[in-house]
Amino acid sequence: MAKILLVGQDEALLEGLVQSLVSLGHSPDVALSLADARELASRAQPLLTVVDRRFAAASGAEVLGLPMAPGGALVLYRTTGSMALALPPGLQRAVLADLTLPLERNRLAALAQTVEERARATGRMRSERDEPPQETRSP
Repeated sequence: MAKILLVGQDEALLEGLVQSLVSLGHSPDVALSLADARELASRAQPLLTVVDRRFAAASGAEVLGLPMAPGGALVLYRTTGSMALALPPGLQRAVLADLTLPLERNRLAALAQTVEERARATGRMRSERDEPPQETRSP
């Protein structure tokens, strides 16, 4: 189960993505601003951060500064019909994918699974199966 942070202002789109990701076993959080995203990410670092491309174009350094779990990835998205805004080169290099949502919802799900598998394979993410059993003491 990957922790995923969705950042944007289109609440209907984000709610639909949350429902899709939850049905696949992921744990998504939603932030409507970069300040909210920073706060949520500092509490529980996401493995995948999905940010509205408009936010990234306006404040690329702030997007790059969002906390992320080891092995995590940054994905940008735009909605159908919106313009692709220019991004600073450093941000372009840091982005795993640039999606058009909701059309590429299945691609987002596949990316989440791939990033999770990669983090597990490299030992950066532990699964519940890897956790040592809790000791129980009887009174």
